[in-house]
Amino acid sequence: MKVEQVTTVSDELLSAFQRLVPQLTTRRLPPNQAALSALIRSDASVLLVARNDSGEITGTATLVLFRTPVGLHARLEDLIVDESVRGQGVGQALTAEVLTRARAAGADYISFTSNPARAAANGLYLKMGFKRWETNIFRMDFEP
Repeated sequence: MKVEQVTTVSDELLSAFQRLVPQLTTRRLPPNQAALSALIRSDASVLLVARNDSGEITGTATLVLFRTPVGLHARLEDLIVDESVRGQGVGQALTAEVLTRARAAGADYISFTSNPARAAANGLYLKMGFKRWETNIFRMDFEP
């Protein structure tokens, strides 16, 4: 398995997101070429993919870095592992790469949210050293 940063949008990448995003959420559509291009060009985000030994994309994760008056913060977003390879280390490899890059960038910490129903994923995060953080999360959805 290999984890790499995405630098260009290809048909293969678009197809992978068509397959992967519905495994994360049914409330959002997979990104189109313009959305992926904007993500890749953004200075605030790093899009990663995991590839199996045959070169097929089997997972993805996004590292988001942003600066505030109190420091550089990192977020792990949209970690998705294809259901056909779950439990084979793909999620751990993607998370480890995100951590490496966040540390190298000088982030003070990394945070993310995870649905409590995703028991296996939550177990992985705890095993990797993350701690549950007691806080209130507030959200406001904007009209489409």
